[in-house]
Amino acid sequence: MKKIIALISDDFEDLELSYPVLRLREAGCQVDIVGEEKNHIYHGKYGVPFESNLKFDEVDPSDYDGILVPGGWAPDKLRRFKSVLEMVRSINDAGKPVGEICHAGWVLISAGILKGKMVTSTIGIRDDMTNAGATWIDKPSVIDGNIISARRPPDLPEYMKDYISVLFKNEK
Repeated sequence: MKKIIALISDDFEDLELSYPVLRLREAGCQVDIVGEEKNHIYHGKYGVPFESNLKFDEVDPSDYDGILVPGGWAPDKLRRFKSVLEMVRSINDAGKPVGEICHAGWVLISAGILKGKMVTSTIGIRDDMTNAGATWIDKPSVIDGNIISARRPPDLPEYMKDYISVLFKNEK
């Protein structure tokens, strides 16, 4: 069974967390919702509640097969935690899937893992992505090695198809 970290903080984009979590669980993955506090109910931009089952400091990234960073305003909060940035770097350095959508690119920027990568995001952070050394592409979903990126909620089906493809690429 694949194990995935889904990061959470208040003001996450509701669909950008719930849809990927459900798709991965449908694919047979264990998805841990990881926030600053354990067993805490966080609320999305539109009020959808989601409960964390682990806190940042309880997670050993080497025990996981991938990570998801939702968009919304949560990424601006998540990137302030050293443990989150270390988690993202560790997963990336191991060549495991790192998924980001919309404003989630801010976390990858702060983790310093975008130089030389092709990515997409909401157009609102396009300049941030290019200033971090990435090549920004206006497509629903972009795969560059282990980094899978998407622009916004309407792109979720293609994004998750790509993420799942990368996650299970060596399995038949």
